[in-house]
Amino acid sequence: MIPSDIKPVAWIGSSHQDLRKMPAPVQDDIGYALWLAQTGETYYNTKSLKGFSGVYEIISDYQTDTYRAVYAAKLGDRIFVLHAFQKKSKQGIATPKKELDLIRRRFQEAQVLAKENE
Repeated sequence: MIPSDIKPVAWIGSSHQDLRKMPAPVQDDIGYALWLAQTGETYYNTKSLKGFSGVYEIISDYQTDTYRAVYAAKLGDRIFVLHAFQKKSKQGIATPKKELDLIRRRFQEAQVLAKENE
């Protein structure tokens, strides 16, 4: 049964194209996680992104690689997908600064879009 209060998804920047370049199993994981977010639930491999309020990071491991998708869930009536990328950093689990800077810019863009849609 499909819930009636599903939040639509808005893709910011190249996030949708970036997700579509990932392996099919990763697309499936992230797609399911986003579906759960649309219905107000949380995927088991999702965590809050440090330094951002209402922004979450989906983690999908495939073979020996790690992929991530970042979305904002508390901006108006939509889920804003801010970024999708393969984590290539070999230094710990932290999200690389370059990726965080891009997420920050796209989050600001999503905030403007959410405000315009009020």
